[in-house]
Amino acid sequence: MIAFNPFPGAGGEDDPRWFAIPAHRPFLEDLAAGVLDWLGEQAPESLSDATILLPNRRAARAFATALSSLSGDRPVLLPQVRPLGDLEEDEPPFTPGELGLDLPPSIAPLTRRFELARLIVEKHDSDLSPMRALEMADSLGAFLDSCNIEEVEDRERIADLAETDYAAHWETSAKFLGLTLEAWPARLEALGVVDASWRRTRLLRLLAERWDQHPPQGPVIAAGSTGTVKAAADVLIAVAKAPLGCVVLPGLDVNLGETAWDAIEEQHPQNALKRLLQRAGIERGAVRPWFRRQTEPAAEARGLARQRLVNEALRPAEATADWRAEISRLRREAAEAGQSADPIALGLEGLSVVATRTEEDAAPTIALMMRETLETPGRTCALVTPDLVLGRRVSARLERWGVVADSSSGAPLDQMPVGVLVDLCARFMADPLKPQTVLALIKADLTTLPEATSDAVTELEKVAFRGPRTRDWGRIESRLTAAGAPRRNGEPPSEWALARLTDAAALAGRLQALSTTARAAFTPTAPLDLAARALTTLIEAFAGTDVWAGPDGEAAASLLSQLIEGGASLGAVTAAAFAELVAGLLHDQTVRTGGATHPSLRILGAIEARLVRADRMILAGLEEGVWPQGAPIDPFLSRPMRNTLGLPPPERRIGQTAQDFVQAACAPEAILIHSERRGGQPSVRSRWLWRLEMLTRGAGVEIARPTAMPTAARALDAPAAGEGGLAKRPAPKPPVDRRPRQLPVTGVERWVRDPYAVYARYILNLRPMDRPDQSAEALLRGQAIHKAVERLSLTWPDVLPDDCEAEIVTLLHEELTHHGFEDAAMARERPLARNSARWLAGFEMRRRARGIEIRVEEEVAMTFDAPAGPFTVTAKADRIEVSSTGAAILDFKTGAAPSAKQVKSGFAPQLTLTGAILAEAGLKTSGPVEPEELTYVRVIGRREAGKSEVRAAGAEASDLSMAALAGLKARVARFDDPTTPYLSWVAPQFMGNFGGNYDHLARVWEWAVAGADGDAE
Repeated sequence: MIAFNPFPGAGGEDDPRWFAIPAHRPFLEDLAAGVLDWLGEQAPESLSDATILLPNRRAARAFATALSSLSGDRPVLLPQVRPLGDLEEDEPPFTPGELGLDLPPSIAPLTRRFELARLIVEKHDSDLSPMRALEMADSLGAFLDSCNIEEVEDRERIADLAETDYAAHWETSAKFLGLTLEAWPARLEALGVVDASWRRTRLLRLLAERWDQHPPQGPVIAAGSTGTVKAAADVLIAVAKAPLGCVVLPGLDVNLGETAWDAIEEQHPQNALKRLLQRAGIERGAVRPWFRRQTEPAAEARGLARQRLVNEALRPAEATADWRAEISRLRREAAEAGQSADPIALGLEGLSVVATRTEEDAAPTIALMMRETLETPGRTCALVTPDLVLGRRVSARLERWGVVADSSSGAPLDQMPVGVLVDLCARFMADPLKPQTVLALIKADLTTLPEATSDAVTELEKVAFRGPRTRDWGRIESRLTAAGAPRRNGEPPSEWALARLTDAAALAGRLQALSTTARAAFTPTAPLDLAARALTTLIEAFAGTDVWAGPDGEAAASLLSQLIEGGASLGAVTAAAFAELVAGLLHDQTVRTGGATHPSLRILGAIEARLVRADRMILAGLEEGVWPQGAPIDPFLSRPMRNTLGLPPPERRIGQTAQDFVQAACAPEAILIHSERRGGQPSVRSRWLWRLEMLTRGAGVEIARPTAMPTAARALDAPAAGEGGLAKRPAPKPPVDRRPRQLPVTGVERWVRDPYAVYARYILNLRPMDRPDQSAEALLRGQAIHKAVERLSLTWPDVLPDDCEAEIVTLLHEELTHHGFEDAAMARERPLARNSARWLAGFEMRRRARGIEIRVEEEVAMTFDAPAGPFTVTAKADRIEVSSTGAAILDFKTGAAPSAKQVKSGFAPQLTLTGAILAEAGLKTSGPVEPEELTYVRVIGRREAGKSEVRAAGAEASDLSMAALAGLKARVARFDDPTTPYLSWVAPQFMGNFGGNYDHLARVWEWAVAGADGDAE
């Protein structure tokens, strides 16, 4: 057998050293097989002298793996495999001292962002926030990188663009870029560094020039690159001219007609290869096939058919009119070759399209496909998608089976433990009293504060950080002190409770000291480097110095180090702006942790997957805007301006990603996945998928659309048969001896509407907890006004003060502030308080003119017999006004009051039952008193400042009270029957306005909204 030899001739101009591996072939495996057949067989000792240039480090590692695998038991010395996109001057193919090169080091990425942001603030817009300046710095950096990569020499032309007849904002942008191109090199020189893109391009250019003048004498193979960078393209050209050098191209379409080839534009997958061949002066027909391993003929035929099919689907738009002719030609050629199979149908074997409803559905479907691959030993699977979020979702779903795939994307630092801690500490510096931040910080797993014991954290949360937010640390101390005071009955707290409160106070003191120290740098602004130092000190105070260990700790340490070293250039920031900046930087930082448990499963970006092949290739994110992404928008240059400077059009990137799609879609088994909805909105299928579907539909052949995997994925998360599902209305039936024998009138009102709430509150004894940082609105506003009116009555029970309105205003302000209203809320509440006080003053004068005795918040009760024993109902009216003829019962409201219809029908029995208690049991210091008025007093404060709404008066008030009492007795008797359930929301018409604290336990949404209300269970 004759070994493969890329150089059968003398190596002249008529013997171009350009090869191609078809898209349907596994590129790296075929490349490795060819290298072994050429060097390993003819001159095994020369294999270690060979240099293999590949596009990136992942491809270099994968090639080394493929070479070792194909060599079998034969010991081989591996060649020097180097990534062309990340060359270093101190490693091959650069020999130390060979070029006499001493390039400055590259500027750190974050330092570069800060320096560019400073430049933008100084020369473009001094009012930009740090985060916005960094965003613009990214765009400016992209422009500078384009100039470096395209090796734009006459950069001064940018200043001339400002004099051209462009729109005013483009002229302003051109002036700014002109200033930047003068100032930026000077700044880099002062720092002793260069742009990383310039350095990489310069190394490639030097290598191309040296090899052009002094070609390497050993074997050199440049493979997998498309030469999108001019300097890299020239390296490839120099390699092809070397005595033992050759270039191996990925996926060159040798079957595309010449007319279509000439019509290739920027967005076509062959565009980069076409430009490379034109730059090298090589005709497409002169490119020879690379070594091909022996494969099953049927598999090879399917692969060729797939490649032809995908390439035809993506042919230039101007040439799609030839689709029908091309389909006929393919079928005719197949018939002439004696093939019985339809080439279109043959190309679709192993190719399928899976449509999911949303990207949330796509993740479990893909994870299940990848998991299925592991059922066959040795079988591999790769997910290829530019959607990083989808890749992370799939990784999370794979954890269901304890599988960790080899992922190229990593995870954002802000989603990792140390990143979360850094973010929390930055937020703590900006707002140390925000309950959510403080609680998350002291509860974090990495926090090692000695004062942050479990008991101290629990007590501090319960007493200080739940409910309305406190304004200062002094109020937290006051809350803790009040919690340690004797109870209303005079009973002191237990020693155990006092010890917990003491620990909580110590923790609060420690937090206050840390916040004071951390915020000392801000007066009110601080240089970014000093702010970063303060943040670093705060992090170590919370978590110790061991926090910087591990991949996420190292990444966070590097980030903060760069902030300290290069942050001063961005100027001073406030604590809030610093927290926002840190959050953005943490999100932008990606950490790769490794730890894959199944190397046969990989999750790759489109670029990383360009040369990688697996048994099953899953291509996901095939929606417009995702794959392909839209052409990037340049905020500094218009298209004509880019063309004048010699910069590539934005659409060129789409062509590069199109080639990535072709390479992956030509795998033996390729599954194309798109979601019908993305972000809650209908999505548009990728143009490549749409073209493929149009071509096959025109050929009368359908692409396989399996539904088994999406169905199985949904079934994994569905409840087992006969279990779960949408809940029905709960109807618990506790023993009678556990049912309440005493209720307040407000509890009875809830009982009438929602018995389940009474069950949860008085039988299960579940009490709702206030939320941390609870908004001081609605309920708290009502409580504040109630308390202000109560204080007015207690302070002036008989005669009102002369300045009654001013006194009421003062009381309202004090109570609103005490109930947690911040300055911003008080700015809105003050005019409302003035209006309310004016109305309340008149209301009080009118009521007191009747010669009444005012009882405030006085509790009354009565007990009656019931089937299961005595039952007591209690009431605590906002106000009872006793006169010589009876009692008026008043309830103050800040919102809507129950209607007269609700009061008469028994759905709002609060006032009527209070009247019945007065009529039957009376006040504590007097006998029974007849109810003569039932009134709701609404304190609004707006255009209508207040309103007195009488629901019943005179005999009607008494009759309604007695009717309410009779209704209560009947209800108690009914619930004394053990078969009577505590149904959820027997009066659902009140659900919208009077939703309860226990609706989530009753799963109201499931049985009342999402599902049908069936029989209670």
